[in-house]
Formats: sequence, C-alpha cells, structure tokens
Amino acid sequence: MSASLPRPRVGVWLIGARGSVATTVVTGCAAVTAGLHPPTGMVTETPAFTDSRLPALSDLVFGGHDTLDCPLPKRAETLTAGGVLPPGIATAVAAELAAADREIRPGGPTPGDTRSEADLITAFADDIRDFTRRHALERTVVVNVASTEPASQGPGAPLPASTLYALAALRAGCPYVNFTPSEGLHHPVAAREAEHSGLPHAGRDGKTGQTLLRAVLGPMFAQRALHVRAWSGTNLLGGGDGAALADPAAAAAKNAGKERVLADTLGQVPEGEVHIDDVPALGDWKTAWDHIAFDGFLGTRMILQTIWQGCDSALAAPLVLDLARLTARAHEAGLSGPLGALGFYFKDPVGDGPAGLSEQYEELVRFGRELGRPGRGGGRDTGSGERAETPGEAQ
Repeated sequence: MSASLPRPRVGVWLIGARGSVATTVVTGCAAVTAGLHPPTGMVTETPAFTDSRLPALSDLVFGGHDTLDCPLPKRAETLTAGGVLPPGIATAVAAELAAADREIRPGGPTPGDTRSEADLITAFADDIRDFTRRHALERTVVVNVASTEPASQGPGAPLPASTLYALAALRAGCPYVNFTPSEGLHHPVAAREAEHSGLPHAGRDGKTGQTLLRAVLGPMFAQRALHVRAWSGTNLLGGGDGAALADPAAAAAKNAGKERVLADTLGQVPEGEVHIDDVPALGDWKTAWDHIAFDGFLGTRMILQTIWQGCDSALAAPLVLDLARLTARAHEAGLSGPLGALGFYFKDPVGDGPAGLSEQYEELVRFGRELGRPGRGGGRDTGSGERAETPGEAQ
C-alpha cells in the first residue's frame, strides 16, 4: 500500500502584512479552517465553486512585507478590542498568527533607505522566492492590501512602493493581485513587464462597501430608465485607511474607482463627488452615505439616500481569500494576463468585463466552472479565455 502524497500548498504573500486587513485575513483563514467560524462572505466557499479545484484554506501559507513592526498576535488583540475580531479568536489561533508573523520581512522604501529601486525590487523578490522555497510551496500569490498611496507624479518621478512590490512579484514568478487603489501594475513601467511575464494578475481596489452598493443601484436606475441628476457621497472612516486618505492625492486615487462604477453602469457621470473624512475615533469602522437625486416620469424629482455602516477589514478579508485562491488556480491552469472575470471584486477592474454586479457575478461563476474543467492546464490562456502561446511554442 503506497503512502499518500502530501497536498501541494500555496503561499499568500501580503503587502501590508501587519495591517488590519492582513491580520483579519490570517485570523479568519485559521478560524474557518479550525471550524471555529463559518466562511461567511467567502464566495469561493459557496456551492457554485465546489468543483473549481481551488486550493483548500488549510493549504494556504502566509507571509509578507511591511514597514511596521507590531507583531500579528498583538495586532489581533487590538482588533479584538475594537470589535473587529470576535472575543477569544486571537487566542484560539495564536499559533497560526505567530507562524505568519515569522514570515513577514521588512518592506520599503523607509525614511533614510539608501537602496536604489532596482535593489529594493531584487530584495523583495528574493524574500518571496525564499518563502516559496523554504515551505516547498507549489506557487505563491502576491496580494497588495497596504494603505492607499498617492498617485505617482508622472515621468521621471520615483516608482511608487506599490509598483516596486508588483515588479518584485513578477520577478519572483508570482501572480499578483492589487486590492488597493494604488498604482501597482498600472504604472507604465510595470504594465510593460506584466504584459511579457506570462503571469495572471487582477485588480484594482477591492469593492467592499459603498461602491458595492453603487454597482447594484447604478444598473437599477439605468434599466428602469430613470435619469440620475446627481450622486454625492461622504465616507467617514478611521484607522490606517482614514489617515492615508486624509491626503487629498490618495483620496483622489480612491475616488477614481468609485466614479468609474457610476460611469460604467449609468452610461454618464452625474453631478456630485465623494468626500472622505478621517475620523480617528471610528477605528476600523466606517460610515458611507450616498444622496442620489433622480428624475421620474414627467420629470418628477425624487431622492434616494443610503447609509452603509461596516468594518472594512471584515468586509475585505473574505474577498482577499477568494482572490488568492482563484488567482492561484488560474496560474495552475495556465492562464495569463489580466483576469477580467474577477471584476466582481473590484472598483476599477483590469481586463474586459461587465460593470453591473449581477453580470459580474455570472461571469465569475462561469470562470469558476472553467477552472474546474477536466484537463484544464497545459498551454496558457488569457483571462478572457483566449489561448496564448507557451514559451517556446512559436518562434
């Protein structure tokens, strides 16, 4: 009788690995794996993805980069005190948090860092390769969950940190997911390298709250032929995101994705904008308010107002786990380029795909079925399902 072979494990390398989202990701994965909590919010744990051949949650190994030095167990305690994590859960999964924390490496650039951009990219890529090698991982997916950074200053300006990390992921041969509004692979330098890497990538800016609701309501107005005159909003938030988005340039990068959803679903850009206010007392919780002015039959003027109150980390964490699993499976199946079918998860998705949430979900389910198709693999396909050449296949 032959001994059973160990199941291949998959790495999840988090940029911003000691932040609220990353801590909730690691804690949540361990808690669900141990049967302490159900996988609420994880689309990949629903029946539609049972046959997609995704890596099991128990087979995920976590590491990452961060410029902070607060250990994950301590960070989890802080999130518990703030009501983000349920009481007792950080203690129950303390071993898993400590194991992930041991795999976090110093990020950058930090004040006074004299390393060149090339040196930083090389160092980051070496960290990811070392992590993958030491744990004998089948593959590693790099996911950016760091705080939003301002948009780059144009030609000649230093590469933003998110782009350095994205380039390091490509150099390490890893698929990449940008869950933030930061530039990442959208920078022209990185976009060119991504195009020639043969690696799948997805992003950007996770759709967790206010924009999730906009992606539902926008098609409703368009399909009912109701003219939206103005759509304004306000975000009140604290924590790291609140502090980061107090910078007008970072807030502008965040709002661009929110505006794209309205433009794509309404076919127009109504008057109004989103204001973001940093309220430190709110911690990791946020309130999002929308005021929608629209015209009905015979020009009757009407108003719809919505209020969304929630915890960004708890909303984001299951999506990050979904994306890591789906992207890892796409890489295993030989897909390359932008994974447009994952637009369901993003405000500003890469690749082609619908804008309405319902249609995006249908595309995601179709993608899940494709991933589970027997014999999936061999030659690479693009995110839209088109076959691409395997290196050496055509000259």
